[in-house]
Amino acid sequence: MEDAHHEIIYRLGRAAEYRDNETGNHVKRVSYYSEKIALKAGLGKNKAHMIRIASPMHDVGKIGISDEIMLKPGKLSDDEYFEMQRHVEIGAEILEGHDSEVLRIAYEIALTHHEKYNGKGYPKGLMGEDIPISGRIVAIADVFDALTSERPYKKAWSVEKAVHLIESEKGEHFDPYLVECFIAILPQILEIKAAYADADNA
Repeated sequence: MEDAHHEIIYRLGRAAEYRDNETGNHVKRVSYYSEKIALKAGLGKNKAHMIRIASPMHDVGKIGISDEIMLKPGKLSDDEYFEMQRHVEIGAEILEGHDSEVLRIAYEIALTHHEKYNGKGYPKGLMGEDIPISGRIVAIADVFDALTSERPYKKAWSVEKAVHLIESEKGEHFDPYLVECFIAILPQILEIKAAYADADNA
C-alpha cells in the first residue's frame, strides 16, 4: 500500500509536467537531488525520504493554469507571469487538509519552493528560515535542474555555469547553508543527473 501511495504521488507530479515543457525525469531528478541535500543538511533519513516522495508534486498547481500561458513559446507578459505565479497557491489548495506527513510536506513544497531567502520570492514574501526547509531545499534542486536541462525555448546551461549562479545567489535566492550542502555533494548530484538523463540529452 505504501508503494502504491508513493507511486500515485509521483504520477500526480508527472501529470503536472505534461502541461509544461518539462519531462517526467525532471521530477525524478528534483526528488533525488532534494533527498541528497536533505541528508547532507542533517535532516535524517526519514525526513529526507519524505521530501523525496513529496517533491514531485512541487508544480502540481500548473494543472490550473491556462493553456495560453502554459504553452506560450515566448516570454510571458507581466500579467501572464503574475497568473503563472498562482500555480503555487493552486498546488497548495490541491494538497492541503490531509494528515499524511507526505502530503503535509508536499503542501509546504508546493507553496514555498518559489520563496527566496531574501524575502523577494512568492507567494508570501517569506524570508530566511520562515520558509520551510523543504521548500528551501527544493528551490535549489529545481533551479539547478531547470538550468541544466534543455527545453524547446532554451539550451541547457553547463553544470559549471549553473553552480556558479547558485553560489552567487547565497543569501539572496537560496539558503546559504543549503547551497554549501549542495556544493559538497555535487558528485552525487551529477550521478543522479546522468542516471535520469532525458532521452534527448543522454
